[in-house]
Amino acid sequence: MPVDAVEVGDLLLVRPGALVPVDAVLVSEHAVLDESSLTGESLPVERVAGERVSSGAVNGASAVTMRAVALASDSEYQQIVRLVEQAAGSKAKVVRLADRYAVPFTVLSLLIAGVAWAVSGDAVRFAEVLVVATPCPLLIAAPVAFLGGMSRAARHGLIVKGGGTLEQLSRVRSAAFDKTGTITTGRPVLDRIVAAPGFDEKSVLQFAASAEVYSSHVLAKSVVAAAKQQGYALLEAREAEEIATNGVAAQFASDATAAVVTVRVGKPSWLREFAPTLAPAPLEPGELAIYVAVDGRFAGAIVMRDQARGEAGQALHDLRLLGIERTLMVTGDVAATAEPIAARLGIDEVHAECRPSDKVRIVSAVQPRPLIMVGDGLNDAPVLAAADIGFAMGARGATAASESADIVNRYDTLASLPLAVRVGKDTVRIALQSIWLGIIISVALMLVAAFGFLPALVGPGSRRSSTSSRSSVLCAPSDRARSGVRIIADRHGRSCGP
Repeated sequence: MPVDAVEVGDLLLVRPGALVPVDAVLVSEHAVLDESSLTGESLPVERVAGERVSSGAVNGASAVTMRAVALASDSEYQQIVRLVEQAAGSKAKVVRLADRYAVPFTVLSLLIAGVAWAVSGDAVRFAEVLVVATPCPLLIAAPVAFLGGMSRAARHGLIVKGGGTLEQLSRVRSAAFDKTGTITTGRPVLDRIVAAPGFDEKSVLQFAASAEVYSSHVLAKSVVAAAKQQGYALLEAREAEEIATNGVAAQFASDATAAVVTVRVGKPSWLREFAPTLAPAPLEPGELAIYVAVDGRFAGAIVMRDQARGEAGQALHDLRLLGIERTLMVTGDVAATAEPIAARLGIDEVHAECRPSDKVRIVSAVQPRPLIMVGDGLNDAPVLAAADIGFAMGARGATAASESADIVNRYDTLASLPLAVRVGKDTVRIALQSIWLGIIISVALMLVAAFGFLPALVGPGSRRSSTSSRSSVLCAPSDRARSGVRIIADRHGRSCGP
């Protein structure tokens, strides 16, 4: 049914991997949700019956039921969409490159033509100057350069939504980053294994991964992937059972004794019932532990955390070489998790536990400008719209973020960010070279025409015809007008062209 048709009190079925449509209260006993696009918290969040769930969160691997407590128009997701619209409406308009040169060039052309008329006393001299006052450098050079820049960016997976964005990129001085899914991968990975006495790291990870194959928990895939990456073969279970909200239990045949081994993987409170010697693993901010017990003995803990992207450090280094003076991390995650990552990468300042409106307020006050904001989640959509340049990590980003950004990165890598800045600088440099070269040639020809050495008939902007020179002079200046597609006739009624 349409989300706008949901009424307060309706019972909703949210399927695995589906977006929570409206703010609701969980009715099912347990749910695991990905709230990273809303809060910036990279690790899955567990909710129990009676807890409130915000719209925009992504359900885990099990279908759950919820009861709506707000209409779609009043829910968290819609509030963020409205914030995007407000931010986009308040964004300053960019003055296009050619427009900055058009008025001075026109004034200069009229001034030279007027002086030539006044000094020579011949009105034809005024027309002769204007004939060669060609605006082609402004009409052609800049658009062609920007089209080339956008094409070059597209070859590297960067969708640039306008030439004005390339102009802003060429002058960018500050950069702000979201953390989860932008600076970090957004997917928990193995950090270390804490093995209990009598067990080694290999056996702990191998047993855990073999049991987690039968779990629907979102972290189970990360454990299995870590074991496969280490090259450990998964054991085939004789029997397996997932205990909701707690973990998974599986039975395996031991290679050495052929005896049946029972492995339990999950929460420490649950495992302590079967393994009283369980000892909590020491954790740093942003880490979580998955505990393992084998035949009633505590085997160890698997510590996982969200890791910074491998290319993040080099990308930030390249940005500084390209003229970025100030870098910020603006995240919804807690400071204890964000600050160590920012310190390792050399990010200047950290703003943690930010809601979408907080991000807009912080970024709007940052100096120097222009500022580029890099993000991927739903909660980044308003600040992407408010920043001078919004850069969306579109490979994993929410639709709202991609729609509100000025640049969408189709590839899930930060290496494209300095490339985008470099393309912007190269594009504007080439456009300026073309504009100035064209203006210099035009001014030189205007000066030659001002002294009477360049008749209107041989001017680059004139149209040759079989009419008199006076007819050509009358047609040519009007024919140069490009403000609209018009047909101009000379005094004999013949067409001078569009």
